[in-house]
Amino acid sequence: MLFHSRVKCFCRTVAVIIVLTTVCPFFVPGVAAKKGRDAETGKHFLWSVASERNTIYLLGSVHILKKNSYPLPQAIENIYGCCKTVVFETDLDGMNDPDSQKMIMKRGLYPQGHTLSGNVSRETHALLKTRLEASGLSIAQFDRFKPWFVAMTITGLELQRLGFDPDLGIDRYFYEKAKQEKRDMVFLETNNFQLNLMASLNKRHQDSFLRGVLKELDVIESLASEMLDAWNTGNGEKLDSILKKSNAEDPEIYDRFFVQRNRKWITHIKRLMKQDNDVLIIVGAGHLVGKESVIDLLIKKGYSVMQR
Repeated sequence: MLFHSRVKCFCRTVAVIIVLTTVCPFFVPGVAAKKGRDAETGKHFLWSVASERNTIYLLGSVHILKKNSYPLPQAIENIYGCCKTVVFETDLDGMNDPDSQKMIMKRGLYPQGHTLSGNVSRETHALLKTRLEASGLSIAQFDRFKPWFVAMTITGLELQRLGFDPDLGIDRYFYEKAKQEKRDMVFLETNNFQLNLMASLNKRHQDSFLRGVLKELDVIESLASEMLDAWNTGNGEKLDSILKKSNAEDPEIYDRFFVQRNRKWITHIKRLMKQDNDVLIIVGAGHLVGKESVIDLLIKKGYSVMQR
């Protein structure tokens, strides 16, 4: 009974982290978003693309913040106000239903006879053991969990310890507003798709993913400050540089979590350009920077993209 209670608790944590970090636990800046804004570029983390029928706005989201990150800049609020349709990566409420919780539990646990210790490298196991013991936890508590599940759980626990709140993410903020105001909401992906991004990773990639998360947790506070500074000033190059370092250990995971999804999203965006109303698309800030980002792909297709 204790084991199942613990699993349910972890599932709730994982559900939040899956949806709000979009399988990338490194986007977690959380100091006041107002400080230092426009100091470098005079821009926001916001772009626009004009089509023949409407304007598409692309806002980079910081998925987890603190209370002192609000209010957001008025320019961003104004763009939201003029868009009848708001697009999110996925339905942020979707992971809370009982069926989703059961699915997370099913996909996150090894069947009887299989364990975490038997499916990760010695290096990853040692890093995890050290991390958990430093937090007063036992590695035995996690031995039935798959590496991706463990990565999401310890990320969630660490963010909570540092005082971050997923309910204060930019996408969650606008999601709640759009829901209250009965705006037309569109989702680029299903919750099941996002869950499968991690749950279907092969053994090597799961090991690499967990190891990468464990290493990032040691510098998460300093990375947070750098990332938020880049977001505050609309400095995509700076954020791209940080993300390249974070994802250097396994470029295949970066390709899976970012590049492949960006390419699929372009098809959705082209459809949205055929609407008569302006559209605000809110996705993780990492999807809007660097080569093969949504912005880069739109430019390559000949669209004129302007940073606001």
